Amino acid sequence: MAEEDKSAEPRTTATKQPAVKKTTAKSAAAKTASATSQTPSKRTAAAKKSTASTARKRTTKAKAAAPQTVGEAPAPVIERTSPEQFGRVNVLDITPNVENGLFPARVELGEAFNVTAQVFIEGRTKAGATVSVRNARGREVERFAMTCTNPGLDRWEAMVKIGEHSDLKPWDADYAAVKRQLGEWQIVVEGWEDTYQSWLHDAAIKVEVNDDVENALESGAQLLARWADAKDSKLSAADKKVLRDAAKTMENKSLSAEERLAAVQSSDIEQLHETNPLRDGLSESNPQRFRVERPKSSFASWYQFFPRSEGAYYGEDGKIVPGNLKTSIAGLERAAAEGFNIVYLPPIFPIGVTNRKGRNNSLVAGPNDPGSPFGIGSELGGHDTVDPQLGTMDDFKAFCERAHELGLEIALDFALQCSPDHPWVKAHPNWFRTKPDGTIAFAENPPKKYQDIYPIDFNADMEGIEKEVERIMDLWVKAGVTIFRVDNPHTKPVRFWQDVIAAVTKKHPEVLFLAEAFTRPGMMRALSYVGFTQSHCYFPWRNTKEELEEYLEETNGNGGFYQHNTFWPTTPDILTAYVRDNGIAGHAVRAVLAAMGSPSWGIYNGYELIENKQRPGFEEQIDNEKYEVKVRDWSKAKQYGVAEMLTALNKIRRAHPAALSYHNLTVLPTSDPNILAFARHTPAELTGTGQADTLIVVVNLDGHNAHQSMIHLELSELGLPTDRPLNVRDELTGREFQWGWDNYVSLAPWADVAHILSVQ
Repeated sequence: MAEEDKSAEPRTTATKQPAVKKTTAKSAAAKTASATSQTPSKRTAAAKKSTASTARKRTTKAKAAAPQTVGEAPAPVIERTSPEQFGRVNVLDITPNVENGLFPARVELGEAFNVTAQVFIEGRTKAGATVSVRNARGREVERFAMTCTNPGLDRWEAMVKIGEHSDLKPWDADYAAVKRQLGEWQIVVEGWEDTYQSWLHDAAIKVEVNDDVENALESGAQLLARWADAKDSKLSAADKKVLRDAAKTMENKSLSAEERLAAVQSSDIEQLHETNPLRDGLSESNPQRFRVERPKSSFASWYQFFPRSEGAYYGEDGKIVPGNLKTSIAGLERAAAEGFNIVYLPPIFPIGVTNRKGRNNSLVAGPNDPGSPFGIGSELGGHDTVDPQLGTMDDFKAFCERAHELGLEIALDFALQCSPDHPWVKAHPNWFRTKPDGTIAFAENPPKKYQDIYPIDFNADMEGIEKEVERIMDLWVKAGVTIFRVDNPHTKPVRFWQDVIAAVTKKHPEVLFLAEAFTRPGMMRALSYVGFTQSHCYFPWRNTKEELEEYLEETNGNGGFYQHNTFWPTTPDILTAYVRDNGIAGHAVRAVLAAMGSPSWGIYNGYELIENKQRPGFEEQIDNEKYEVKVRDWSKAKQYGVAEMLTALNKIRRAHPAALSYHNLTVLPTSDPNILAFARHTPAELTGTGQADTLIVVVNLDGHNAHQSMIHLELSELGLPTDRPLNVRDELTGREFQWGWDNYVSLAPWADVAHILSVQ
């Protein structure tokens, strides 16, 4: 027993799976044959041969038969020598698995996600299934038990995670511990014959009807003893004793059959079957690839502002005095106070003069119009230069340092386009498309024209452009940037981004990329495959209950393993009719939907001040900040309460593990077309706290009228107790309620636009 204690491993400890001796189907059959050592086909062939030469072989001494196995033989492990071969147990249709596994699924470190598979075995024998999580070296780190959720179709599921969630930043001293866990991991679904469950089912019936009871109980005792000795089960010494004691009881013929069977029906053995089962005929699936990415790759809160507007004011002459990188520290502090963790800046490079745009995208700029920061490049420099009106490179480095002190990452907009004044126009004329008359073509989407921009042409020298972009990104990373928000990546070749992202992340693996790609689904998916960890999406235009339900399920479904949609209610380019028409309540509603509907969300500043006036005929802000400096009075933010709502939402997200995943959302049925409800649930073993975490979000989509609704919870499907009322707490107000299967809710926009209920 002393040796046993020394080597035993607790059930909760992740350890390397012991090597299991593999065997071929042929050799396994030979070892477990009951009466003969030959397969049916071999017996047939032998019989034919014997018939042809009976007389000649009568005097030949017969070979000894293979020893007969007493009792039931365990299912063997059958070696798979090619990917299409089956093991002893059949494993099919694993999800996630997109594009034939060509691109790995992507998850953030510690993010909970769902794995499903079809697992089955022949006849009435019972099967079991496990998910094995293996690191880049192929070592098993953790196992998760799977549950059969659809016995008719043999569908098994498990919610798993890789590593533990972390809030460490790339510049933190302990970040190396995070870095070691990143990279490509493997998920392997393991099917196995559930010998114990199969025996128990039959034994219980036999004891009840008094049929062949002694053999049934003796088989069970032998099975428990074999289970106690199985290295693969990773049992502690105490666990082994439980099994061996039960086996002794089952062998005790002085007890009744019912008493002997009861020994194996204990809760302790039931728990061992759940956590440390006997896995006969263990059969591994082909490995499924997972790319484990750093914190903020999925779970992120973005805040956007224009440095030239931060700290801007009206001078004595009535003209606007723009802000700069030094005055923008106020924007960093506001973002941190509201609980955001990424600050996103538009391009900070010199702005061209030729064809500079004026206010509201007018074709003629006034003498004091600053131009669009997306018209990049002048005689002062291009993408590798800080606009002198904002400051110097040293000012930018100091800006990043202050951001890091506040716990903020800096995301820089990278718009790969040029003003006619950009240095590249002279240095690399072959990077631009020329018209038959020899002039360079402006960017256009007929009838729209962007006269202040030359688009890049990738057909002549894509390799040269790649090298230059890699050089520029390296420069900004060294200055303090950890994320690039890429403008219109869908207008450039996907292969270009694949090459650039691979090169940049090889040198700086901490760098993340966000795609601003409002385009066709295939292109958005392709961009995610090649390394864009997050993506803008169509959330602003999903406003009805039906639209939102469909989009929430799409974003938080299997597509979330590849395309991480980030929800922004507004941007400088987007101001929808819903936000325009629903006032303060509408702003609060869209903030709740964005913050709770996706692990990644963002706010364009001015949202706190209810900036919701559209430019006539366009879904964008009037007096658009892209074309002018905004002077804002932030003292007015308190009167609207939206800043407090943003702060509360970020606090809720940080406090609840259920908010961290793209793979745990369930839309809930409601009886009113204006009431939307959904739940997020993470089981206890994946929260890091030892307690399950469930959030129930209920939103009134009507910014003007009160609505009432019944909301149904399928308690068991959400992992919630069914034998008592649920105590829930509204995280927005602190009020407490009791919920059950069906629940009444009333929400009025002048009081509560939403409930965010946490199950206590």
